[in-house]
Amino acid sequence: MERKIWFITGVSNGFGKCLVEELVKAGERVVGTLRQPAQVEAFNQRWGDKALGVLMDVTNKTQINEAVRAALHHYGRIDVVVNNAGFGFMGTVEEITTAEAKEVMEANFFGVWNVLQETLPILRQQKSGHIVQMSSVSGFRATGGFGLYNASKFAIEGMSEALAAEMIPFNVKVLLVEPGPFRTGFAGYSLKRAAKHIDAYELTPVGEWMKAFPERDGKQDGDPVKAAQVIIEAVHSDHPPLRLPLGKIAHDGFKRKIESVQQDMAAWTEKSLKTSFDS
Repeated sequence: MERKIWFITGVSNGFGKCLVEELVKAGERVVGTLRQPAQVEAFNQRWGDKALGVLMDVTNKTQINEAVRAALHHYGRIDVVVNNAGFGFMGTVEEITTAEAKEVMEANFFGVWNVLQETLPILRQQKSGHIVQMSSVSGFRATGGFGLYNASKFAIEGMSEALAAEMIPFNVKVLLVEPGPFRTGFAGYSLKRAAKHIDAYELTPVGEWMKAFPERDGKQDGDPVKAAQVIIEAVHSDHPPLRLPLGKIAHDGFKRKIESVQQDMAAWTEKSLKTSFDS
């Protein structure tokens, strides 16, 4: 297996941390971004010359530029860009404020955009590379109570489909990773909640589900270490996928969404096709 240089955002915990550990174990080299100087220091002390920790917040363009330059200076190239940084956000569409919505999109969508703007010229000019977008099953099939988080991941999916087509002439691949529930802290310390609370939703199915959701933290079916291993295998594959749903819940969610779309299309095909101009 050819050794690659990976640039991964958000490696302090979750999938990012597991990816670093599995990549170093496999003999690959990693540049991992962290938001706190103490985290960077601890990272570099742990990994030594096997991985490089750099200070970077995906919402700070100056830090992104400096982190990418540091990666190139240290390793000479970047082969794989993993957009992993972001956070979960729970709340009904009605409860979420404009400020909260902007915060979610700034980190989960524009943060990815910012990193791509800095790294795409490098991959395009070297005519090789892989972009790994850490999406979610929630980027393909929405869940009540996570409207803005869904929106941020749906936006990633739309952009990434277009990006995959744009990168074909430059031999750069795009991989959308779409996990279901994994034990990454998503339902615990990394989950944010809308400050506004509307009592009317309390006893609805969505309200009950939101109330119980944090109790699942640490009990999810998915193993993030095994997920990291599959992501690495997909990047090294001769025929990598565009989409990579991870876990049974993700696969079941995909199937239900596809079936629902097919049912709607079948029920309304005749009327839909009549909306064209008469020849």
